[in-house]
Amino acid sequence: QVQLVESGGGLVQAGGSLRLSCAASGRPFSGYAMGWFRQAPGKEREFVAVISWSGYTDSVEGRFTISRDNAKRTVFLHMNDLKPEDTAVYYCAAGPYSGRYAEYSSWGQGTQVTVSS
Repeated sequence: QVQLVESGGGLVQAGGSLRLSCAASGRPFSGYAMGWFRQAPGKEREFVAVISWSGYTDSVEGRFTISRDNAKRTVFLHMNDLKPEDTAVYYCAAGPYSGRYAEYSSWGQGTQVTVSS
């Protein structure tokens, strides 16, 4: 499996921006799609964005942009105009190009994003 480590979370005021990073190690990074999911307290894990190896993307939030640097084995989630309802633990995952978290085989430990009003 690919080992994933997220970073970049923190406390931000509503309207602010954050960039999350996910660094991959272990098995070759090539060929994997990378997804971002989030989970708020008491809620199910939900899909945020996904990017294929070649750069195709899908996102449920127009305020969020996913990108990747294959040479650096890193995927990013750029989040703009953050809202209190974006508060959650954000996870990156490696797997197929999918919005279904059950299809992903490798997960990071998560990074907390807290948006204050």
